[in-house]
Amino acid sequence: MKKWQQRIGNWLTEHLELPSDVVLELPRITTIGQIHAYIENHQGLILFSDNELRLKMKQGYLKITGNKFVLRMMLPEEILLEGTIKEIVFIED
Repeated sequence: MKKWQQRIGNWLTEHLELPSDVVLELPRITTIGQIHAYIENHQGLILFSDNELRLKMKQGYLKITGNKFVLRMMLPEEILLEGTIKEIVFIED
């Protein structure tokens, strides 16, 4: 089922020029150097500490590590993280 949905999503993005992050419900991460990360399309906060942020995604988790983390904004599907970002990792289920 997931492969079928992904094929349809790929076709829609390719032929109708729709943004892939919207059609496939993928996270969009915008970073400004190592000091800010703006994450869209997440499905919930799993863990937040001074040196780690973990978010649920449609297909797994997003893990951001670093230090001196502060959540500057948190909305149902958006987060603005500030601090020193060292690593961004996607973890599949």
